[in-house]
Amino acid sequence: MSEASVPFTTNNAGVPVESDSDSLTAGPVGPILLHDHYLIEKMAQFNRERVPERVVHAKGAGAYGFFQVTQDVSRFTKADLFQPGKKTDMLARFSTVAGEQGSPDTWRDPRGFALKFYTEQGNYDLVGNNTPVFFVRDTIKFQDFIRSQKRRPDNGLRDNDMQWDFWTLSPESAHMVTWLMGDRGIPKSYRHMNGYGSHTYSWVNASGERFWVKYHFKTDQGVDFLTQAEADRLAGVDPDCHRRDLYESIENGQPPSWTLYVQVMPYAEAWDYRFNPFDLTKVWPHGDYPLHEVGRMTLNRNPDDYFIHIEQAAFEPANLVPGIGVSPDKMLLGRIFSYPDTHRYRIGPNYAQLPPNRPHVPVHSYAKDGPMRFDAARTERPYAPNSYGGPAAQPDLWGEPLGWDVQGKMVREAYPLHREDDDWGQAGTMVRQVLDDAARDRLVSNVSGHLLGGVSAPVLERALQYWRNIDKDLGDRIATKVNGQ
Repeated sequence: MSEASVPFTTNNAGVPVESDSDSLTAGPVGPILLHDHYLIEKMAQFNRERVPERVVHAKGAGAYGFFQVTQDVSRFTKADLFQPGKKTDMLARFSTVAGEQGSPDTWRDPRGFALKFYTEQGNYDLVGNNTPVFFVRDTIKFQDFIRSQKRRPDNGLRDNDMQWDFWTLSPESAHMVTWLMGDRGIPKSYRHMNGYGSHTYSWVNASGERFWVKYHFKTDQGVDFLTQAEADRLAGVDPDCHRRDLYESIENGQPPSWTLYVQVMPYAEAWDYRFNPFDLTKVWPHGDYPLHEVGRMTLNRNPDDYFIHIEQAAFEPANLVPGIGVSPDKMLLGRIFSYPDTHRYRIGPNYAQLPPNRPHVPVHSYAKDGPMRFDAARTERPYAPNSYGGPAAQPDLWGEPLGWDVQGKMVREAYPLHREDDDWGQAGTMVRQVLDDAARDRLVSNVSGHLLGGVSAPVLERALQYWRNIDKDLGDRIATKVNGQ
């Protein structure tokens, strides 16, 4: 490249700088001068170039792509992005949960599966995991769960004893822990895992008929996993292997894809179903509610700047579009508040104006001002209602509110019991009917190895009983390995 074609360095205001390598000093050996504006700018920018990492899901990877509807589900929802033949741009971010930014991709951990659809009616965000269930069913316990998986305050180390202490005192975790300790606890890559909305959502069609739904994104690459030994090896030789794999597959012209299916439950069937369909620790049996194909998600474009497009990507379940609503799932209702609140803290109150978060349609909002705002409100008067032509709400786009009938006093208690509500049943069914002999053997090995990693005696006894409650034979096998017999 010729010297004439090389662009000159500027400061952040676009002003050409005198030197990339020499600071301004009082003579050749004099002190550095404070009025060297470019030096100060470079240091100050560097000192601030990290935003606080996510409290959870800190380490991840992502890409842009599109979602293409392949089957007609308009009888269930009027949501624009799910209408026949519709193609919608999107962004996906995959992540581990408990690890920090520099942690290995191959720790045994759930994986986040966060999607942002840039629809013609604004952004629709679906924030789930690679598991259809979760550890707790009430959002008031989420913070405690996460702290039990993080580092101890006294020594800064992760601690298996904390994890099992929380899990064994929270029996609703049994189903999720069975998933975590099994093969899907360490996917082979982000491309080789399914994604789930996990929560129950509501759909409404153009006629106002309401349904409850669960989302299943099935990987077209096939589900595959790493053994514990393989994962431990990769943590040392290639700790970014999942991030690398996603980037390189797209860069090499092999875009990964997932097929979306939904389970659909008629609105009225939820209230006397055999277990609580809004409980995040439960799955709906496919025999009761089979999968309906919706479309395919394809990721075909890597971001040109990881920090801008992935680190600053802000997903939030509160981003719903007409035709889609929430459910009485307590975890989902808590996330509706928590996600945008953490974005305002981590990135700033105007995070929605950043490139990955900007909708692909015009914004007509009364929001104004605040740090780093660069889009004008485009309203002559910043209040509603006003008589100067400001934007007005459009209730007709939504139709009847996507809520549900409630009655009774305000209470702090578990969901009303359905006849098959319990904490152990679905985990036991998974062990006995879903896993084969080889998968059960790996589960025993994974659990016993984890329990031998510093779990204290009283917690260990509870953990062995925990697994016997899931499945007596499996629990006895784990106890035998733990006790060295």
